[in-house]
Amino acid sequence: MQSRRSFMVGAITAASAARVLGANERIRLGLIGAGGRGNHLVNMANANGGIEWVALCDAWDHRRDETAGRLGVPVKKYGDYRALLDHKDIDAVIVATWDHMHSRIACDACRAGKDVFVEKPMTSLPMQGVEMVQAVRDTHRIVEVGVQQRSMPHFIEAKQKFIDSGAIGKVNMVRTFWNANSGYLEKPPAGMDNKPEGLDWDTALGWLPKIPWDPKRYFNRFAYWDFSTGGQTGGLFVHLVDVVHWYLDLTRARSAVALGGVYLYNDGRDTADNINGIVEYPDNLVVSFEATITDMILKESVDICFHGANGRLSIFRQGYRFTPAEKGAPEVTGGTSREEAHMGNFLACVRTRKQPNADVVSGHYSALSCHLMNLAYKQGARTFWQREWDV
Repeated sequence: MQSRRSFMVGAITAASAARVLGANERIRLGLIGAGGRGNHLVNMANANGGIEWVALCDAWDHRRDETAGRLGVPVKKYGDYRALLDHKDIDAVIVATWDHMHSRIACDACRAGKDVFVEKPMTSLPMQGVEMVQAVRDTHRIVEVGVQQRSMPHFIEAKQKFIDSGAIGKVNMVRTFWNANSGYLEKPPAGMDNKPEGLDWDTALGWLPKIPWDPKRYFNRFAYWDFSTGGQTGGLFVHLVDVVHWYLDLTRARSAVALGGVYLYNDGRDTADNINGIVEYPDNLVVSFEATITDMILKESVDICFHGANGRLSIFRQGYRFTPAEKGAPEVTGGTSREEAHMGNFLACVRTRKQPNADVVSGHYSALSCHLMNLAYKQGARTFWQREWDV
């Protein structure tokens, strides 16, 4: 469904909407999606500086007002993101809505002449990524996907030390897991059985079928397939597999299998509370994923482990550890790094027009590995790459 202005194609081109930023000129930002993640990204942008907030959008007036108050400067507030994109005085937008609206809003923003920081996963359906890549190629906008590991210094350091140098040797297997994520067990606050008057539920649903107000869906979208790209696959595996793609220079997967289900939390959710999957890649590589919210012990609950002929590298936000295969050789460890560097990379690319660390093509292929696993889970069978997904 096209917007009220045929989404400004013809009325405004990317070239006419863009402006060349001076080295010290402030980047004018709009926020689309003022929930918890949106506010976190506000903090990331503020930590980098050199920005000016112009407008924000959310389907709930309470969140709009609360976030506007936190910004500390006067901003325009909207319930419809298209009104925000009408602004000629906005250079870039941050998209932090539910998953199913990521690609649609990002495409519309590109066509409105805005650069885009879009939360992961970039897409909720496979072909949305093909459309996104085409929109970026047509408009020449900067699009950064919110897989922040790509800009964190200790991830960059470990890649150079152990992968790029060849120290790890040939990698044929990567194990990933992310357990005990409390975001998948959120409950609605008291008093939400009736929809708040200032919350536009139909706008929140977007292109999805219109259904009655459901506070469990609104406050725990990860429990529902249509809002969250399969739950723990789209929400967690996308971070992990994106690092694997980046480190090993991967794009297309070959096939996937997955098993799991709703084993404990029979609370109306339709995404698995326990899932295991394997994605196979060309050149003899398999990447596994495990996620559970049955075990909520936070210690050692997330890891990416590269198994190489010459050693093993474990890494995530808590740091890295490289264990050489050579007997007696010492382990090498590295510390954590803060995540605001990723937003910093986006803002720098808005100025320089260089490609960001997590560009639209990598965002498409990382999401596709999650989609392939989701299809395998739903079909109860091994699923294979489709050529129409190539970009």
